[in-house]
Amino acid sequence: MKRGLGNALLHLALIALALLTIAPLLWMFSASLMPAGQANTQPPPLLPERVTFEHYRALFTRLDVARYAMNSMVLAGSVTIISVLLNAMAGYAFAKFRFRGREAIFRFLLGALVIPAQVAMLPLFLLLKEMRLINTHGGVIVPAMASIFGIFLVRQYAASIPDELLDAARIDGASELRIFVSLVLPLCRPILVTLAIFTFMGVWNDFMWPLIVLTDESMHTLPVALASLMGEYVQDTELMMAGAVLTVLPVLLLFVFLQRYYIEGITAGSVKGQG
Repeated sequence: MKRGLGNALLHLALIALALLTIAPLLWMFSASLMPAGQANTQPPPLLPERVTFEHYRALFTRLDVARYAMNSMVLAGSVTIISVLLNAMAGYAFAKFRFRGREAIFRFLLGALVIPAQVAMLPLFLLLKEMRLINTHGGVIVPAMASIFGIFLVRQYAASIPDELLDAARIDGASELRIFVSLVLPLCRPILVTLAIFTFMGVWNDFMWPLIVLTDESMHTLPVALASLMGEYVQDTELMMAGAVLTVLPVLLLFVFLQRYYIEGITAGSVKGQG
């Protein structure tokens, strides 16, 4: 009896915390459907008195948000594909290949994780300037093509792949490339999907680096464009909420469709890859 009551209270507490977490997102969506000025009334209303899509129409007609969303989609998609492939190759190499300095290089990479990204922005900017990548999408893509965290994540997961399985494939005459493509990538699918979600969300939501590198307004990403709108339409709360919904929606849908692989990758990574 007491155990059942305890479980019921635990579930109620978890439901309450979940509602508290998603409440701002629900109000954001509700406010985006309110007529102009309603969200600024006191107290702020929870539901629109009249549902309107005028703010979404304004974003796509007057403010050309579709172009900024396409820039973000191209950048996030390109970085995700390239980064997952490069991180998978590097992580697998650190997990299964034996070469001189492997452990020293890996420890050096792990040590670099503690360096704040802001510290590297100035030298990275100067390097990209010499490469003539400033004010190009390449200036956003190149620095994000591989990450230490991604290499670490794949390495820990790939270490759990039995060596006997790889040796059997080699005995059968499979090349290292064939083993990687046909064997390693399918086995690492949960962690690669997890990494893809992390990477896509990171690039899609990134504000600082695109703001620094992309000086041409036509090349701005969605977060940068919405930040510029805040200065011009600072009193239009409903318009800002509509822009925020458009920013959150793609990554939310991505997580909903891939959450099974995401959860599988996170939980497997917690018990695998100790080698």
